[in-house]
Amino acid sequence: MKEIKKILIANRGEIALRVMKTARKMGIKTVAVYSVVDRNAPHVMFADEAVCIGEAPSNQSYLLGSKIIEVAKSLGVDAIHPGYGFLSENATFAEEAEKNNIIFIGPKSKAIQIMGSKLAAKEAVKKYDIPMVPGYDKAITDLQKAKEIATSIGFPILIKASAGGGGKGMRVVDNEEEFESQMNRAISEAVSAFGDGSVFIEKYVASPRHIEIQVMADAHGNILYLFERECSIQRRHQKVVEEAPSAVLTPELRKQMGEAAVLVAKSCDYLGAGTVEFLLDENLNFYFLEMNTRLQVEHPVTEIITGVDLVEMQIRVARGEALPLKQKDLQINGHALELRVYAEDPLNDFLPSVGNLEVYQLPSGEGIRVDNGFIEGMDVPIYYDPMLAKLITFGKTREEAIQRMIEAIDQYKVKGISTTLPFGKFVCKHEAFKSGNFDTHFVKNFYDSEIIKAETQQEAEIAAQVALKMYLNDQKILKLPIV
Repeated sequence: MKEIKKILIANRGEIALRVMKTARKMGIKTVAVYSVVDRNAPHVMFADEAVCIGEAPSNQSYLLGSKIIEVAKSLGVDAIHPGYGFLSENATFAEEAEKNNIIFIGPKSKAIQIMGSKLAAKEAVKKYDIPMVPGYDKAITDLQKAKEIATSIGFPILIKASAGGGGKGMRVVDNEEEFESQMNRAISEAVSAFGDGSVFIEKYVASPRHIEIQVMADAHGNILYLFERECSIQRRHQKVVEEAPSAVLTPELRKQMGEAAVLVAKSCDYLGAGTVEFLLDENLNFYFLEMNTRLQVEHPVTEIITGVDLVEMQIRVARGEALPLKQKDLQINGHALELRVYAEDPLNDFLPSVGNLEVYQLPSGEGIRVDNGFIEGMDVPIYYDPMLAKLITFGKTREEAIQRMIEAIDQYKVKGISTTLPFGKFVCKHEAFKSGNFDTHFVKNFYDSEIIKAETQQEAEIAAQVALKMYLNDQKILKLPIV
């Protein structure tokens, strides 16, 4: 077994702190790296040692792989945990760490490379018979042949211009009767836009849900799946609200998807924590999308429902230990919800909101966890991902977790910048979300910033009335005669 006495966390913010807390619990020393703008950040204060690695822009600090490895060597570091983002899926960085006898807490560089390319990933997964969006991935212009392919795939289908992009030469076809006219339109649009009329055809997943499976693999041939996370509430194809388990998976489907995820991990000789992403259509058919070769932002919901510390498991696997659990030992307990608290303005198309955290008070209490990277008085820098924290709630039931999230959002106090907290409340109160009947089009179909504006105004008016009443009561008390 390899010894890990000191870990360098090649990241910042809430994930750096999150990894450090587990390392400390395991009796492992930690090293923080930071940019000039992060010198007073909580992760820097929490670590046993901290080293400034450069200026604020990430390409002058957190993306300097060779510099980070030099720091690790100079401080006698045994392992590097990359968190997520930055260098976490950089095969060259993983390789360079290994060459310098530093353990990379993640998969081997080969697995990162394979799963980093969608085509290579699909090629690797093919031999394991894992469901993929059915399609014909060669260019085609022959109308009759195209119709035969479309019929064999099954409607609705998607016609895409082979040379295309930006939605041009793209047509959704619901049935066979429409096929010819839509095919001709797609071809003519492709010719006029790109000078090339060839198209390819694939199954159209009309109302997809984004379901991902957490996997963990050791160096002894054991691979576990730690159930699913529902990640369909997204803006600009980025997740904002996640939950575990999903409201729509049956135990049978959960097992099928879990076993498929294990095969994906096997296909690239995977090691450590990874996430296999699937699309789920309205008929509950699932299709392999991609694999993320790192810890996910939303890993806390899995930790809560399984009782497993995923970071601890990552470190143990990196040390060469066998997984301490078997698949039959894992069970789902209750329900967990996560809201990514971004410094963004949900009233203004989720644009970044930078400034000073004049007030920054976190919620607490039973069933509430906050993975946080900021403190009151700090500036939110413009150079990095705008996430401040992750607000996670737990309940015995989904309803309880949702209600707890609404209450925790109300407790959260932020002044100086805009955040996604009001959006999280909007989601939790919306009937489509509460019923579990939603997909990745939730924001497009249901979100209206005017509703939040109206609610905020109403809350402000009520607060003003309460304050006025309290003031008047105070005045009465002051005017009471002294007896």
